[in-house]
Amino acid sequence: MPVRIYAHLSWTCWARLPLIDQPVADFLAPFLLAEVKRHDARVIEIGIVPNHVHLLLELPAAFDVPRLVQGLKGASARLANRDGHARNQSLRWDTGYDLRSVGLEQLPQVANYVRHQELKHGAPKPRIDTGSPSGLV
Repeated sequence: MPVRIYAHLSWTCWARLPLIDQPVADFLAPFLLAEVKRHDARVIEIGIVPNHVHLLLELPAAFDVPRLVQGLKGASARLANRDGHARNQSLRWDTGYDLRSVGLEQLPQVANYVRHQELKHGAPKPRIDTGSPSGLV
């Protein structure tokens, strides 16, 4: 039986400012999906709102979380600012992140929570495709 590790990862914009507008969200979604894949992990769900990001992830059995987070946060801000996605305000992430393990039985509820972040916090809702209708395998 393969080992499956599920985790809910979230982080905020600097000072919880609403630095993520629609163009930034549209940049972040495919970037984050690609960066997670580059680390041999998988995005199950993604929630991007004006002042924070949520990812529900399936991680490999042996995994370097700080390295992944550095790639997600550092590279995304650098590229968003360099390539003009952030336009008027620089995209900056606050220090730290929250990573919580998710049990198999909790997976549908956490996926729903992440998927519906824009309902709780407002736009933007990035245009993404995680590969399946619910994102779950």
